[in-house]
Amino acid sequence: MSERKSAAAIASALRTLDTEAEGIAALVAAMSDGLGAPFVAAVETIRAARGRVIVTGMGKSGHVARKIAATFASTGTPAFFVHAADASHGDLGMITSDDVMLALSWSGETEELKELINYSRRFRIVLIAITVNVESTLGKSADIVLALPEAREACPHNLAPTTSSLMQLALGDALAMALLESKGFTAVDFGVFHPGGRLGAALKFVRDVMHPGDAVPLIKRGALMSEAIVEMSAKGFGCVAVLEPDGKLAGVVTDGDLRRHMRADLLQVPVDKVMTTAPKTVRPGQLASEALLLLNSSKITALIVVESERPVGIVHFHDLLRAGVA
Repeated sequence: MSERKSAAAIASALRTLDTEAEGIAALVAAMSDGLGAPFVAAVETIRAARGRVIVTGMGKSGHVARKIAATFASTGTPAFFVHAADASHGDLGMITSDDVMLALSWSGETEELKELINYSRRFRIVLIAITVNVESTLGKSADIVLALPEAREACPHNLAPTTSSLMQLALGDALAMALLESKGFTAVDFGVFHPGGRLGAALKFVRDVMHPGDAVPLIKRGALMSEAIVEMSAKGFGCVAVLEPDGKLAGVVTDGDLRRHMRADLLQVPVDKVMTTAPKTVRPGQLASEALLLLNSSKITALIVVESERPVGIVHFHDLLRAGVA
């Protein structure tokens, strides 16, 4: 592209981002000025529901609704998307009186939503609306209205849904996060729903990736460094755990310790003189991502896994790499 065209593209991008940022700023302001009370009511209603959250919409609102449903489902709030156009062709049967319906429509007059609105009223299904027009058909019919503030689309013609879609999505994310926090939904819970990919790998436990039992390099306190080096070489982790007489971890000897204490009679020196006391350790029940963070922050390559102060395993950076965590 020419320099002029490049500058024009960047200027267009900046206008788009500025306009959409203004929409989010308006949404933030609305939360403290009228939107807060219905938002809390929506969170409490969804949390108390015996069924699921049925999220629906049409066009761009439909695409946003599908994303919101997916975010709900992955963060502890059972939900699924029903396409507004398919609802009147049999998909209404997917919705029960125990459910809560969350309908998205910027104008509130989306024709395809009318059958869903009527169905919710007929069977007394709680209807939550996300719309800019509280006086619309959707707004007047809903039990709870999350009224979005007026905002200009980033489209230069003020036509293509851009700012409006972002505001709908942001409000949906806000609902999902408020529900997540109110339920005490943890990273461990999150891992149950995300076993695949790098995210799933990061949510594995240390016990899932560590080398247990006989694989752990161990030496007793008082042993000579010659024995420690043989054990280190045999196990291949670049370190050896030093044990107290009662089996508890006393320290660790690493490759780095060998370099720092290199001397002619090193092989005859007791491990007690070389080991690092109070080494970095992890527990089997910690997340693998926590182990990775500790390895990186400490600039080491392996961690002894302890339980009741006794070594039960070892985890190496390469194990986390193979598991997809690193």
